[in-house]
Amino acid sequence: MRILVLLAFLGIVASLVSAGVYLMQDRGRTNRMVYALTIRIGLSILLFLFMLLAWRLGWINATGIPVPVH
Repeated sequence: MRILVLLAFLGIVASLVSAGVYLMQDRGRTNRMVYALTIRIGLSILLFLFMLLAWRLGWINATGIPVPVH
């Protein structure tokens, strides 16, 4: 599970970096930056939905800050 999430996160970061490179190289003449950012948004949404599904199916557990009960 960790490897899959890590790969998705690396894909998101790589897409963001490529969008920055396209921004500097193309200077608005092509749509490559827009496509790279669209891929980044799509990967982010897919990762979020996958995390929700994995939590719902019990593959991962919430380990957040415990809330004290008064």
